[in-house]
Amino acid sequence: MAADVHKKKSWEVPNGSLAPGDGQHAERSESPTPGLAQGTEPGAGQEGAMFVHTRSYEDLTSPEDGAAAARSPERRRGEPAEQSSMEQISKDFSELSTQLTGMALDLEEEMRPGKEGKLEPSPQTARRDSVLSGKEEEDVTMDAWRMHRKHVFVLSEAGKPVYSRYGSEEALSSTMGVMMALVSFLEAEKNAIRSIHADGYKVVFVRRSPLVLVAVARTRQSEQEIAHELLYIYYQILSLLTWTQLNHIFQQKQNYDLRRLLAGSERITDNLLDLMAHDPSFLMGAVRCLPLAASVRDAVSSSLQQAKAKSLVFSILLSGNQLVSLVRKKDQFLHPIDLHLLFNLISSSSSFREGEAWTPICLPKFNSSGFFHAHISYLEQEMDLCLLLVSTDREDFFTVSDCKRRFQERLRRRGVHHALQEALRTPFYSVAQVGIPDLRHFIYKSKSSGLFTRGLTGGVLCSCSPEIEAPYVQEEEKERLLGLYQYLHSRAHNSSRPLKNIYFTGPRENLLAWVTNAFELYVCYSPLGTKAGAINAVNKLMKWIRKEEDRLFILTPQTY
Repeated sequence: MAADVHKKKSWEVPNGSLAPGDGQHAERSESPTPGLAQGTEPGAGQEGAMFVHTRSYEDLTSPEDGAAAARSPERRRGEPAEQSSMEQISKDFSELSTQLTGMALDLEEEMRPGKEGKLEPSPQTARRDSVLSGKEEEDVTMDAWRMHRKHVFVLSEAGKPVYSRYGSEEALSSTMGVMMALVSFLEAEKNAIRSIHADGYKVVFVRRSPLVLVAVARTRQSEQEIAHELLYIYYQILSLLTWTQLNHIFQQKQNYDLRRLLAGSERITDNLLDLMAHDPSFLMGAVRCLPLAASVRDAVSSSLQQAKAKSLVFSILLSGNQLVSLVRKKDQFLHPIDLHLLFNLISSSSSFREGEAWTPICLPKFNSSGFFHAHISYLEQEMDLCLLLVSTDREDFFTVSDCKRRFQERLRRRGVHHALQEALRTPFYSVAQVGIPDLRHFIYKSKSSGLFTRGLTGGVLCSCSPEIEAPYVQEEEKERLLGLYQYLHSRAHNSSRPLKNIYFTGPRENLLAWVTNAFELYVCYSPLGTKAGAINAVNKLMKWIRKEEDRLFILTPQTY
């Protein structure tokens, strides 16, 4: 079915956008200080927010995603949810199944009753399973399999394997059965298992009925951060199936093998885990913008705004995993998690470069009960600019395709193609532009806008930057630096004792973390620097971010 657009109530908008009660932003501060109010920090939008606001890291893993996950977002907000049409959802999923595997799959056919009224897989499913059974898997009995730093498993509440990051699900079925036995044993004692810590490993459990997600990790991440990554995997599954369809399946048959529906989507989940291992966007719960002159970005946003259609909810232009522009329907807000899932979908497949794609997509944080339809295409073969047009009407392909044509015409008329090409040639900026000698790298997040920026001594966390410099050239060094940020982040957001300021000294670098109600800042310095010098440099850095904020952030988001 076409996803229902959720309209925020008037009392929800102030919390969602952090705008003052009168609808006007507070006066912006010229000199950033620890007392900055929300909405006045560098990078805060001047005309409202684009995203559903998450005021803190804890909001991303709030109880809303726990016991209340058994309800749709509309029910969680106290509004009656419309009953989804399983027939329509089945049609939408059949389209998505065809794109993933090249073979259509009908949900009702898949769940058809067999002899004696039992649900049996259809012959169509058996053929599909045979087509997709040829992928190479690691031998789970080998030491190389055990040496991976992080394993992720997804299983049903009946103990049926659904997904494994490494190795064959069939070979791991007994292991997943033991995991489910641990969960069930503690539930029988009216308790719940969250994690096991042993011999340098963390085993983290997240239960989202009818699924159980487990991670086994030996990283510097906290239990909370690992659980947050497992939630991303859960939302990734919902984006392919919808919450309504997922629960309908297991209500019909509790021991159903969900791999039949998810076959072909493993590369999307694998890609998501790879992104989370290298991209700080997921750690920060924010979106990174492509550095771009404000005048050029405004011209792009205005062109998107004018190329609209009645069914459009979001128009998104991106480059790689960086946001160029986003225009939304008035009173509709996109969650950063949903945008990350869209980024992941595009980066998982090169087929989107071949033409115009029209694919069902569920945005689980916006509405988990049905599918939107997304028009996905690249503006030009030689330009890494991808346009997503999200529509509520599954029959509106040609209308939405015409929106792309009108958008491109307006870009040409405004003469911004050359400026976009120049920006794509240098998608990152050097930390040397800040003018602080001992500064190696930083990550800054504006909590009001849900956007962040990072300065690089050469693509510290992204190998595509041309300004790569020592000491973060090798992949292991980049991963080590991200591990240090994960450690600081876990200390700053510790549920029992959160910290606002952290200064960390190490043999290779010194780091500083500063977390306020308005922003988060993580800075990496030379190990030869002093604590006093680092604190003084922070003020210079914040002033530089303020000066460059119109290039690094989207300050004036547009609406239809």
